[in-house]
Amino acid sequence: MKKVISIICCGLILNFGQVLAADKADIVLTNGNIWTGDATNPQASAIAISGNKIIAVGSDEEIKKYVNNDTHQLDLKGKRVTPGFIDNHTHFSSVSGLINAVQLRDASSKKQFIQRIGDFAKTMPKGRWMLDGIWDHQAWGGELPKAEWIDSVTPDNPVYLWRTDGHMAIANSAAMKLAGVDKNTPDVAGGMIVRDEKGNPTGIFKDAAMELITKAIPPLTIDEQADAFKGGIRHALAFGVTQIHNMGTWKDLMAFQQLHDRSQLYMRVYSFVPLQTHSKLKNYVAKNGRGDDMHRWGALKAMVDGSLGSSTAWFYESYTDNTDNFGFPIHELKQFKQWIKQADLNGLHVTIHAIGDKANDWLLDIFEAINKNNPDNSQRRWRIEHAQHLSLSAIKRMQSLSVIPSMQPFHAIDDGRWAEKKIGSERIKTTYAFKSLLDNNALLTFGSDAPVAPMNVMEGIYAAVTRQTIDGANPDGWVPAEKISIEQALKAYTANNAYAGFQEDRLGQLKVGFLADLVVLEQDIFTIPANQIKDVKIHMTMVDGKVVYQNN
Repeated sequence: MKKVISIICCGLILNFGQVLAADKADIVLTNGNIWTGDATNPQASAIAISGNKIIAVGSDEEIKKYVNNDTHQLDLKGKRVTPGFIDNHTHFSSVSGLINAVQLRDASSKKQFIQRIGDFAKTMPKGRWMLDGIWDHQAWGGELPKAEWIDSVTPDNPVYLWRTDGHMAIANSAAMKLAGVDKNTPDVAGGMIVRDEKGNPTGIFKDAAMELITKAIPPLTIDEQADAFKGGIRHALAFGVTQIHNMGTWKDLMAFQQLHDRSQLYMRVYSFVPLQTHSKLKNYVAKNGRGDDMHRWGALKAMVDGSLGSSTAWFYESYTDNTDNFGFPIHELKQFKQWIKQADLNGLHVTIHAIGDKANDWLLDIFEAINKNNPDNSQRRWRIEHAQHLSLSAIKRMQSLSVIPSMQPFHAIDDGRWAEKKIGSERIKTTYAFKSLLDNNALLTFGSDAPVAPMNVMEGIYAAVTRQTIDGANPDGWVPAEKISIEQALKAYTANNAYAGFQEDRLGQLKVGFLADLVVLEQDIFTIPANQIKDVKIHMTMVDGKVVYQNN
């Protein structure tokens, strides 16, 4: 008896015969250089796959017995293979939106910033919002943009564009008018409206204040969101990302499920929704379960504080470049603590963003108290998203409290250009403390925070291994004591992320019985110079036993 397996490759569908015999493979990959991530069998040259599972890992000779006339054989020609990459933190609606948005990430001057926005506006229908393009004011010296910069080049379109960290945005005057924001608009708790000397909004909105503008933006329908995600998924697969943990919305969750129901979800997704909606999620899980291995839910995410780049991360000591500013918590802390406690009591998976040292310590105290008062939640795997600026005690507490530092290494080589001027030479010593966390036995996981940083996993590994800032100013690495090895970085993108998403028994390693997610690299990152890792391309990506991307 035969059936057909569909292999999606570069938009084409190829069909190969597949036998149902358990001891025969549908696909075998041979002549490879395979890093399995499995400590009991770390290196191999061949893999046999039946359906969506790995049935054998070993030498070419050992794999021959799983081949018959219907087996599709792929010669890897010595290429490096790893388990599929799991990205622990994405904002996928923005990732997908940015594919067709104005490109501002590398705008290096005020003039270039204005010109690109103006040129893009000329391509847009009158009245349509310009969204998603992300910028970095540090690229032109640190001056914040203003609505007046772009009003003259966007007369017919409201504009709302994020800073790279997602904690600050620029709105033009048309957008502020539609949102009803003016001099008389009161300040927002947990956020900031940047104003000029007369009290007028300049167009910059930080953290909770950003909602003043976003509430005026016409929302996409679930169908439109799902359609946008298709482009984002293709983008992710080209970087070897076989699963994302999406810090998103209920609409995101529904859109991913719609794609899954249509058999169009070619990448695994773990959907996180806002912590404030924990009661809704409890009811949804009770009615619908937690999904399957392609699309899962049951997780919540919220933020203690803002970001370093927006000067809203919450610290014990003030910012070096603004001694009146310590950052601030985004939510009222008593209410926030209650949300975390109740979500945990409801058996949901709680993960919280914390950047500043005070934010991280506050959160660890909450986790510790809940561990003692409610020790029986089987879905508890505390995660701190970013965990960027840690006290020495926080580094040591992560493992003892079973808290997972969910970090994004590209931030280190990005923020490293200017972080010291904001928090001084002492606090940067425990900034993005990858090695210190590992030395203290914390379960370090990695991702991108896309689109805040690129989704390119090779750039992430490069960042963790070299810590060479993107401006070239730190050839020996920024805070070089926190460099880690290539293998440690790979594990943080694979097995550790599988654990962080409750899939350690079936993903994150290439071993018998595990789901067949893997990546083939064009070059061997273990043997090339470390500074070349960022440029390595993906040759092939496989998800659930199917080739979903190939670089021909």
